[in-house]
Amino acid sequence: MDLFDLADNGAKAAPLAERMRPHSLDEFIGQRHLLRSGSLLMRAISADKLGSCIFFGPPGTGKTTLAGIIANSTKSDFVKLNAVSSGVAEAKRVIDEARERLRLYNRKTYLLLDECHRWNKAQSDCVLSAIETGNIIFIGSTTENPFVSMTRAIVSRCRVFELKPLSDDDIVDGLKRAVVAPDGLGDFSLSIDDDAYRHIAWSANGDLRNALNALELAVMTTPPDPDGVIVIDKSIARESTQHRVLSIDDSMYYDMLSAFCKSLRGCDPDAALYWAFRLIESGCDPLLMFRRMLAHASEDVGVADSSALTVVVAALTAYEHIGPPEGYLSLAHAIIKLTTSPKSNSVYLAMHAAQNAVKRSADDVVPDYLRDRTYQTPNDNGAKYIYPHDTDGYVTQQYLPKSLQGEIFYTPQANDNEQRIDRFLSAIRKNKRKY
Repeated sequence: MDLFDLADNGAKAAPLAERMRPHSLDEFIGQRHLLRSGSLLMRAISADKLGSCIFFGPPGTGKTTLAGIIANSTKSDFVKLNAVSSGVAEAKRVIDEARERLRLYNRKTYLLLDECHRWNKAQSDCVLSAIETGNIIFIGSTTENPFVSMTRAIVSRCRVFELKPLSDDDIVDGLKRAVVAPDGLGDFSLSIDDDAYRHIAWSANGDLRNALNALELAVMTTPPDPDGVIVIDKSIARESTQHRVLSIDDSMYYDMLSAFCKSLRGCDPDAALYWAFRLIESGCDPLLMFRRMLAHASEDVGVADSSALTVVVAALTAYEHIGPPEGYLSLAHAIIKLTTSPKSNSVYLAMHAAQNAVKRSADDVVPDYLRDRTYQTPNDNGAKYIYPHDTDGYVTQQYLPKSLQGEIFYTPQANDNEQRIDRFLSAIRKNKRKY
């Protein structure tokens, strides 16, 4: 065995997803919105005028592959760094080499930075001048929304392209290519039914890398039949994939959390349940949903149905005692209670009105008759506090400071419970007297 045999064995030992990585745009799968004929990206690549850019999207959608194809198609040098393991020193070395390469040979260099959102501002600043002067063409690859996760200085100097999750048809196409490709699974005698392909594609949830890994696992762990054929049916495919991949980045996480909160407020129990359990399936702690529901119980339901807060607190206590999966019943119970309760933001409005009044009149003193009577004050003018229980349970004396007399912070809304409160408060205010 010589060195070339060793190199060939090393290539074959790579994961199937790596062996099947496309080398040209003709082999690339998916992203038709970016790579259709006449699109901006295709025109820029054809004219060799693509400047610095950022590709972002879910895992397994072709970000790194597309960057490599672009570099190869433009006959430029291609250097790949990973933001997790590479620092400023390595980036500066690449930039220095690119500058010399451009000066001596007029040859451009593409710098692909995988997981580029991991670099902080100090690290990002080291490539800014190189991007501006054209010493490198920067291509960032990230699963996070760059407008949220990256420094503005870098993003403003790049064109941003969003890659979408692949369709099931795209993934099935990629799997079938791998089955016949010499660098893929072409050396195996395989029989894979359509249901197996479809299940792997469905479970991958738009991630071709994950689908190829599942296919490879199924092939490598299934013994051949008496005829030497490895038969992959849906049951074997299901064992190889386990459950559907639900991968989310920071931006999608906050989007789904926002959707959950708006579904609670919008009286949609079906949507709220869906987003809650979608977050849980993606690894989110259910306590996060409970914390949001505790806030919503007062912010969006409030006095319209004060029992909503009681139900959420009880559901949280139950979940903390029994945990998942039975505790999910308490979570679902609380979600349904909040979404089907009448809505009122009067608590929220009253709180902010009172806070604003405090800021306007922070130096107001307490009226004499409301002060602590444990001791006498030099300015005591003899005003007496009237005990409400001596006057049919309530009394209409002035409780606010003089500067805020007549101010109203809480305004009951049109639901049944607050209309009862409105009648109660109106009766008091109509009989108002000064003491």
